[in-house]
Amino acid sequence: MEKKNLELAKQLRHELHQHPELSNHEAWTKQHLIDFLKKHTKLEIVDRGLWFYAIYHTGEDKKNIAYRADFDALPIEETIDIPYASEFPGISHKCGHDGHSASLAGFALEIDQKGADKNIFFLFQHAEETGDGAARCCEMIKENNIEEIFGYHNMTGIPLKSIGIIDGITHCASKGMTIHMEGAPAHASEPENGVNPAFAIAKIIDAIPEFISTEKSKGLILCTVVQVAIGERAFGMSASKGDLLLTIRALYEEELDKLQKNLEDLAKAQAEEFGLKVSFAYNDEFPETVNHKESADKVRKVSQEKSFQLVELEEAWRASEDFGYYTKLTKGAYCYIGNGEDYPNIHTYEYDFQDELIETAVELFKGLAEL
Repeated sequence: MEKKNLELAKQLRHELHQHPELSNHEAWTKQHLIDFLKKHTKLEIVDRGLWFYAIYHTGEDKKNIAYRADFDALPIEETIDIPYASEFPGISHKCGHDGHSASLAGFALEIDQKGADKNIFFLFQHAEETGDGAARCCEMIKENNIEEIFGYHNMTGIPLKSIGIIDGITHCASKGMTIHMEGAPAHASEPENGVNPAFAIAKIIDAIPEFISTEKSKGLILCTVVQVAIGERAFGMSASKGDLLLTIRALYEEELDKLQKNLEDLAKAQAEEFGLKVSFAYNDEFPETVNHKESADKVRKVSQEKSFQLVELEEAWRASEDFGYYTKLTKGAYCYIGNGEDYPNIHTYEYDFQDELIETAVELFKGLAEL
């Protein structure tokens, strides 16, 4: 990677880090990335509102290959002392999306200056943390006949600047589930005159271990109780409304669907038994992310050619990633670049993206573009 391009990408990363924005609110971030590409490249920019992509054109008869980076931040306070610390209280780039976007921008500089024999699409995506960013951006896959797509995430637990890869499922499917139950209020001294959802909700929670039993599943299944909110802080009242918030997760989407149905069926049965109204709401929905072996093998090939340490991951990440929306529509692979085995984990106060990963990502992307 050209030294000037690397320095520009690092500076961009620091600027993005100083101005973090939450999912679906990344107006400054998106515009700053657009301005950077307009200033330093001749790439075509396609603005799609909350997100955008840039294109390097080489010919209609050439392959169309895409690379994706996310750019949203997290609702976590910046507590570490760095010169480019977040200027926005309670928001920071504790997942490294500032580094992902800076890497893709650095790659764009290299392609714009040195060329490629493919049409390269640089996709800058909003709202990865909530799962709805890729759900919207994936329309560009069909519109542009994208034949293959690549992306990466920084990863703690593998050697610094190593490349991690796995065939098949690489991230679990998940969604946030809210079970709302509503009965009727009563005085606390006469609970029999009301309908309290507490007992029904308790039975649902009690059934979770059976629903996620490994004896009945072919892959990982998890159901995490996020919050239980029943009634009000009024000791003279028997509760009449309640919400049970769960994160349901599974290695296979079919088993996630089964878990969801089991929970819904039980909630409906409990509602009928206790005389409650029940409703369900879902958010932060992520598909399973699946690597196509052909694409994953390209990551392996480039890593070997460039003498990057290659780490064959043994299992999928439990955490979800909306990149899976893309690989449902076209070939592709999502890989990882190591933060080091003992570096702070993402989504923690101590974490900060390491600038030295940018060059590794750019060189990997350049190698993939040449295959």
